Amino acid sequence: MSYETILYEKDATDKFATITINRPDKMNAMNKTVIREIDAALKSAVDDPDVNALVITGAGRAFSSGYDLQGGDFDVDIDFWREDMTENAEALLNIWRAPIPVIASVNGYALAGALELMMCCDLAIAADTARFGEPEVRHNSGPPALMMPWLLATRDVRWLMFTGDMVDAEEALRMHLVNKVVPADQLKEKTENLARKLARMPVPALKYTKASINNQQMVAGLLPSFQYNIEAIAALHVTRQGREWMANLAKMSLKEYLAFRDNPFKGLD
Repeated sequence: MSYETILYEKDATDKFATITINRPDKMNAMNKTVIREIDAALKSAVDDPDVNALVITGAGRAFSSGYDLQGGDFDVDIDFWREDMTENAEALLNIWRAPIPVIASVNGYALAGALELMMCCDLAIAADTARFGEPEVRHNSGPPALMMPWLLATRDVRWLMFTGDMVDAEEALRMHLVNKVVPADQLKEKTENLARKLARMPVPALKYTKASINNQQMVAGLLPSFQYNIEAIAALHVTRQGREWMANLAKMSLKEYLAFRDNPFKGLD
């Protein structure tokens, strides 16, 4: 299968594959095509008996800057947002549900929806130059999925999701956003070593272990929490302030919009 916005490559010697988000000129921003192609490639990997593990990464200097803010029609109602967010959340949950282990290899910025994608992966290795955050709160938006409270301490969740601040790789490690931080020039090697290790494990052992861990989260309420988040963020987008922010996005360039969003917070660290 050919793809427009991602690369899908199987390793030549071990049973793992790599999905690379391939929009480096857009900081790998995720539009509908990216989301659907990742989902399709994930299904190909899961259905392939020669793929026992999967890596997700980004081309160039970013894992992904999050959902693409350009080119959309944002003068829409709550039903649009509910359907849009449901599709996005389901695609992310498919990563979490996959019966093979999925590794996020974070080579740069992992922001907003891309941070949620990273957190839906089973494991994450970050370059020491990587940066993480949920800046969308600053323009009256929120995450398409709500994985962060299932991984991080509540104080850290509130900090990231209330402030929109970015954190560096070492702080992400302290928060347990990632498993390991490595020098940027070693990221590919270290990620592939982990993928090779997982690919050589007994397949049923990882499959059923992952299912048991996921079941613990489901019993604790992960899926209802995702559904609540879909309704909450859909409603957020159609508030008066939500519509004002979307109107600003429609009339500004992305550079102007991000500066307008972030300038009030400069110097407040």
